[in-house]
Amino acid sequence: MLDPLARFPNRLQTPHSGYHWHGCDRRFFEGWYYRVTLPHCVQTFAFMYSIEDPAGNSPYSGGSAQILGPDDSYLCRTFPEPQQFWGWPHQLGLGHWRNSVRQRRPDFLEPQTFEQDIHEGYQGTATWHQGKLRDPTTGDYAASWQYAIQPLYGWGTPGRLQQSTAGWLSALHIFEPGWQILMAHGLATGWIQWYGQRYDFANAPAYGEKNWGGAFPQKWFWLNCNSFDTEPDLALTAGGGRRSILGWMEAVAMAGIHHRGQFYEFVPWNSQISWHIKPWGYWYLQAQNRHFAVELTATTDRPGTPLRAPTNQGLAICCRDTMQGKLQLRLWQQTATNPRILIDATSDLCGLEIGGGPWKAPWRMED
Repeated sequence: MLDPLARFPNRLQTPHSGYHWHGCDRRFFEGWYYRVTLPHCVQTFAFMYSIEDPAGNSPYSGGSAQILGPDDSYLCRTFPEPQQFWGWPHQLGLGHWRNSVRQRRPDFLEPQTFEQDIHEGYQGTATWHQGKLRDPTTGDYAASWQYAIQPLYGWGTPGRLQQSTAGWLSALHIFEPGWQILMAHGLATGWIQWYGQRYDFANAPAYGEKNWGGAFPQKWFWLNCNSFDTEPDLALTAGGGRRSILGWMEAVAMAGIHHRGQFYEFVPWNSQISWHIKPWGYWYLQAQNRHFAVELTATTDRPGTPLRAPTNQGLAICCRDTMQGKLQLRLWQQTATNPRILIDATSDLCGLEIGGGPWKAPWRMED
């Protein structure tokens, strides 16, 4: 098992890996997303954490932990004391707890110490993820988990300096909100217990991302998958939304693919991107640049699960997810004659999301 305190390999650590809050008292949130997919039982666990107004000077101050579990089941717990949250400023590391056995400064604890001393909470780094949450109705533990993570892809070409998902301008904090894929693909080994059922796994596909700012976009969509039927070394993240940039709104989208040591990036500054997203059930994105073209088609007949996200008025239900979407991914290399197919892959374990709104009609954006 990996050392829980192991530093993220420098070749894979992305920009924005550290906690962004620097003591300001303006409206602020930061959120993190850990996910493990279990192909052997066709299930996924997605862990979503957030901290809002950490200064503690607003009615929205506090944190939350949400889990989307088997068959899109759901658990949410809030942590009203922001002073019990901790985050590392220069690399991935965060945690929040309540009711510890001993009075201690919030920071990463050795896994055994966390298990013994913390009644409820979580902690995560780039190589370790652990926690336990109670059922608010019974007081019993609804979920607990401990697993090690071996990162394989950050965000960018392996062996090179990793990239900001939103480009180098994201370092200037002009986008609202910021978004960063922290680990496009990794392998998780450990266990998760969910309402009395234990799931043990080894080398299961794992993923991580984060966002930060004043609130989520006005409207957005998201597709993510790193568990494909016949392509074990393939990871996709795509999304789009209406975001604020220096006070005005723009609609943007992107797609990034890691495959067999290569990174294929389709972003507004290097590609033409179009999409057709229905209010629920259908996601389509097409993008092309001088060298490559990609087409994503995702569907679901599941109802999806409403989730909470930070808004201008605090944490609120404003998005819908499923972790069991059907996806077809096609990637071509552009040539002088006929395009050459590089990837044609499918999955029944794609994460799909729509958020914000309004979603009264399909959202189309032509290239």
